[in-house]
Parts: sequence; C-alpha cells; structure tokens
Amino acid sequence: MFEKIVLILGGNKGDRISLLNSALKSISELGEVTKKSKIYETEAWGGVAKGPFLNQVVEIKTAYSPSEILAFIQQTEADLGRKRDEHWGDRTMDIDIIYFGTSIIDTPKLQIPHPFLAERKFVLVPLVEILPDYIHPATGKTNRQMLMECEDRSDVKGL
Repeated sequence: MFEKIVLILGGNKGDRISLLNSALKSISELGEVTKKSKIYETEAWGGVAKGPFLNQVVEIKTAYSPSEILAFIQQTEADLGRKRDEHWGDRTMDIDIIYFGTSIIDTPKLQIPHPFLAERKFVLVPLVEILPDYIHPATGKTNRQMLMECEDRSDVKGL
C-alpha cells in the first residue's frame, strides 16, 4: 500500500543548495516525489543555530513504513555530514517527517505529525505552498489556518 508522506529538508552549514539537492536525490529513493516547494531561506529557529537555513518541503508517494523512513532519512543526514552535537544547533542537513498520510504516531522515537509543526513558520510557509488545504489529522486545521495562526514572526523568503 502506498502512502503520501511530507518531509522538510533543511540545513545551514556547507554548500546549502548542493546539500539540499543531494538530500532530495537520496530521498527520491523512497518513492515518487509528487510535490516540492521552492527553496526558502529562513532564520534559525530555537535560539541555538547561528546562520540562516535553506528549507524545502516535499511530498513523496511511498510504500515504506514510518520507521523505515526514519531510519533512511537519519542515514541520509549522516551521509551528508550531519553531526548530532547540539539540539537545534547548526547542521548540514536535517530531514523531518511532517505528515505520514493521516496517521498519528506518538512513540519515544517518532512523533507524526511533527509536534512543532504549527509553531514553525519555516515549515508552514513551504507547506502551504504545496498543500494549503491539507488537514492536520490531530487538530483538524488546514496548513493555511495554522500559518495564519502561527505566532512565529521569523523571516521566511523564497529563493
């Protein structure tokens, strides 16, 4: 059975465009990339990272399970130089699962939909670009509604 998943890719260290392209090429092995946002330059979020990030949201049609996807994206991050030294710190690549169809998953290793989704403008802006009317399975709000209600005032600009 195939499921549509939504991932956000981002990083603020190294050749950010090249790293995004490499991450996108790698995750295309999970299945068919059905939608992708443009690339956005965004302020660092969380008060730890220093430089601006490049972020992109993609939708993929896949037959893999959430745990298989998590293992794959963590390996992709490592392959692209990700070091997990500092929570919310600078990094070459970060890939998060935003949605897995309409599934709600809450385990110690994986939470879907992403728990900070509604608080992060750098996620919501590209998400609304490709899936404005998609309804969050736990809150019942569309991505557009969440963006309008988001209190994050950080700068998010398309490239």
